[in-house]
Amino acid sequence: MAAPALSARSGSAGSLGNSLGNSLGNSPTSAGGRLPPGSGSGSGPGPGLGPELDFRSAARTEDLNRLIGEFSKHEQREYDDQRALEIHTAKDFIFSMLGMVQKLDQKLPVANEYLLLSGGVREGVVDMDLDELSVYARGTDYDMDFTLLVPALKLHDRNQPVTLDMRHSALGHSWLSLRLFDEGTISRWKDCCTVVDHANGTANYFFSPTLVADWFYRSISLVLLEVQKKPQRGMPRVEKVERHGTVISVVLGVASSRMLYDIVPVVSFKGWPAVAQSWLMENHFWDGKITEEEVISGFYLVPACSFKGRKENEWRLSFARSEVQLKKCISSGLMQAYQACKALVSKLLTRPRAVSPYHLRSIMLWACDRLPAHYLSQDDFSAHFLLGLMDDLQHCLVNKACPNYFIPQCNMLETLSDEAAMLHARKLSSVRSDPAEHLRSTIEHAKAANRLTVELQWRGGSNNLPSPQSDAGGESQPDDRLAKKLQQLVTENPGKSISVFINPDDVTRPHFRIDDKFF
Repeated sequence: MAAPALSARSGSAGSLGNSLGNSLGNSPTSAGGRLPPGSGSGSGPGPGLGPELDFRSAARTEDLNRLIGEFSKHEQREYDDQRALEIHTAKDFIFSMLGMVQKLDQKLPVANEYLLLSGGVREGVVDMDLDELSVYARGTDYDMDFTLLVPALKLHDRNQPVTLDMRHSALGHSWLSLRLFDEGTISRWKDCCTVVDHANGTANYFFSPTLVADWFYRSISLVLLEVQKKPQRGMPRVEKVERHGTVISVVLGVASSRMLYDIVPVVSFKGWPAVAQSWLMENHFWDGKITEEEVISGFYLVPACSFKGRKENEWRLSFARSEVQLKKCISSGLMQAYQACKALVSKLLTRPRAVSPYHLRSIMLWACDRLPAHYLSQDDFSAHFLLGLMDDLQHCLVNKACPNYFIPQCNMLETLSDEAAMLHARKLSSVRSDPAEHLRSTIEHAKAANRLTVELQWRGGSNNLPSPQSDAGGESQPDDRLAKKLQQLVTENPGKSISVFINPDDVTRPHFRIDDKFF
């Protein structure tokens, strides 16, 4: 289906669209701008008339395909046995740390379910505000990045009454009342709630994302301080612990690798929210490929608020669990184009921050609904996909309209100013005019990051704490076996996100879930 057209606003938005319309053109994102089958941006001449060209930039399609493939080669890292073991060591350290956090005051669920996503918050793997995040660069600050969603509250019992109070929030956001929770839960989390007193003398406790993040950062810092007082052989180096808004960023050094974990406290739900119920009634690109039960297995509240929302009370609905499932239905060619486009956009539209990689992810999902599956499955159409994503993003900027994929009535660019929209649209227009040159620049940046990583590993390898792999004796054998298993999972499931089940009383047993497979 096409992305739903948002109601036109009079005044500023209309004038912005008119001022840019002639120079930027329309996009197939809107139903009115959809081109007939067989035509569109990038379609070239017939057989015998020369190479296929992009009409706007005159770039050869085959050249763009080659550049996108080259970027993907440099952006994707291979994991040997040593790197796989380092990934496992860092993961095990993070989970052990969270187990110790749980034991501090029993706030976190005893048997928790984390969602581990490949890529940091800055990469747009979750819908979070990036303004409060400092700039981290691969190669300079880290070699691999992950996002870990850690449920502070886990509401998986369908008999548990839940009050999502959306009366004070913009679409896609909510307050969370603990009024219907048991006394034990209220008692544990009372210091992380804002209180609203009613006239009848009762009090309503609202779970506060900022207070939860305050507590989480203090607890993590305290645990890491205690752990570092008694270092053990092979233990990761804690190179950085910083809080950016409601995200806690931890950079760990394991042997020659540096791994960034963006840890986000969330509220986890089973089921599906009523505000997104109408989305289920429409046709989607994943119909028949995965079941509806897989898509609507649960959702989260993440600590992010709307433009005019109250930071101390407002959470944002996140469908990260569903997006993991939908990713299985997206072709490799489109994913490569998306990654390349994300790299271009992230460097171009950083300041002022108005467009995040998550906006581009939503645009890609809408495109999957709008375009035929046989078209999107073409392996050699990456150039068309890249140009189309840029055209759709430009259309969204001109019209200040980017519907949330799961809540289409929620416009994620509604508060974007005319000035910011104009500025970003012009920047994007310059890239669209010469995509090949900007792709070459992005490839050089990826090469430089890889070279820096190798250089830092070579210089620091002899000074680092020994890897667990260097320990002699029988105790290292379980780690070696687990490292090989982890390497196998990474190799067989490229780009997929991993759910991890962990019990803080026994962090030595691996509990991986990749899609529907358990390990």
